[in-house]
Amino acid sequence: MLRRIFRYCSAFLLCVPLAMFAADARMPAPTLTADQIVEKNIAARGGHEAWRAVQSLSMSGKMEVGGNTNTELPFVTEMKRPRKTRIELQFAGQTAVQVYDGANGWKVRPFLGRKGAEPFSADELKQAAMQPDLDGPLFDYAARGGHLELEGMDRVEGREAYKLKLSQSSGNTMQVWVDAETFLESKVCGAPRRMDGKFREVATYMRDYRSTQGLVLPYVYETTVDGVKQSHKIKIDSVVFNPKLADARFTKPE
Repeated sequence: MLRRIFRYCSAFLLCVPLAMFAADARMPAPTLTADQIVEKNIAARGGHEAWRAVQSLSMSGKMEVGGNTNTELPFVTEMKRPRKTRIELQFAGQTAVQVYDGANGWKVRPFLGRKGAEPFSADELKQAAMQPDLDGPLFDYAARGGHLELEGMDRVEGREAYKLKLSQSSGNTMQVWVDAETFLESKVCGAPRRMDGKFREVATYMRDYRSTQGLVLPYVYETTVDGVKQSHKIKIDSVVFNPKLADARFTKPE
């Protein structure tokens, strides 16, 4: 169980980040281009200008770990432009830390007897490098060297969704599903990750979108791994925009 904790921390970066809706009968979604979908998505989340004004972000809540026991551990995630992330996870009176400074990453896992900072593995670094900035993968994707394609319509949890393929300048690709009615992201898949000696597809579902200071964020993330029965949820309790976060928070832990 302990080794799973940081595995799911990494899943949270996947971005890392929609309300759960019941299936309903609606008219077919209108025909839109990929860029029109992105424009509507940004508007639904609060607008480009409002998100550009966010330079840092702090979220706290509970993270499920431990398989069928559904143990929930408190965590805090801090993000700062450009693409800096820090996660602290409380377990058995100890604090585990995972930090990414935009280029390099480290982890401290005291519950495994490893109190010193260890560098990310090659796979962890690759996954971290794929993660978007705090405003999500679709914001300014072209300016970041990305290319977006509309792959068609799909259904996510009983609802119509636009399926987009985002090719990043790094050569990595991810798929993003945007709800055809709300225009909020409902699902994200990145590159398969190695787990238990196999590459497995990891999908993250976003639910329970809420407006905080005019900006719309999901408050529930559920991550599933292909071939693994048990999914894991992250529940957000509090969001703070533009907290004062020193750059030292994202450097190698002492």
